[in-house]
Amino acid sequence: MAEKRVYLVDDEAAVRRSVGFMLKTSGFEVESFESGEAFLKAAPHLAPGCVLLDVRLGAMDGLAVQQALKDKGVVLPVIIITGHGDVGLAVRAMKAGAVDFLEKPFEKTAVIASLEQALRHNDGRAELNRLADQARAQLNGLTPRERDVLNGLVEGQSNKVIAYDLGISPRTVEIHRANLMSKLGVGSLSDALKIAFTARMADLAGAAPAASEPA
Repeated sequence: MAEKRVYLVDDEAAVRRSVGFMLKTSGFEVESFESGEAFLKAAPHLAPGCVLLDVRLGAMDGLAVQQALKDKGVVLPVIIITGHGDVGLAVRAMKAGAVDFLEKPFEKTAVIASLEQALRHNDGRAELNRLADQARAQLNGLTPRERDVLNGLVEGQSNKVIAYDLGISPRTVEIHRANLMSKLGVGSLSDALKIAFTARMADLAGAAPAASEPA
């Protein structure tokens, strides 16, 4: 795995202190930034690592920072930090290439696992492809209709919009949603979305699409 270096971008000093301390005591090298602008100024000169990026910053939010990194040609895997109600923003970030997102408050084990996965992006594609294949295998256990519902959720659609598009009732969408989450072994929409996006990760990084991947 690449050196355990993390760039923490959050405009709350308390978060930078607490998360920074947690990561340093877990063996990570941490460099913190109080704004997206400050991080972007330094980004072209940073050593390989990964970015822990709050989606709710000041003048420049996390999505804008993520896009600016791309525009600058800076290749650093990004993990988005979101608050309650920001799942829609996290979906947009994942579609733009973020490797994961974490909802506040998050547990230490979840942060460490997410960072280790992100850092593997710097070591090549073998592990990335393995994780994507594993996620695709989980999705293959869904029925076509459950996959349709999951695809709608990935696009950020509400149950009512999904129901309208599929010509079924919102109640039926709720049933399919509950069933797919049960089959995937997850307890939240966030975790279901992560599996769907993990299945796409290799393709976002430039691999050929797989036929079993959700549209």
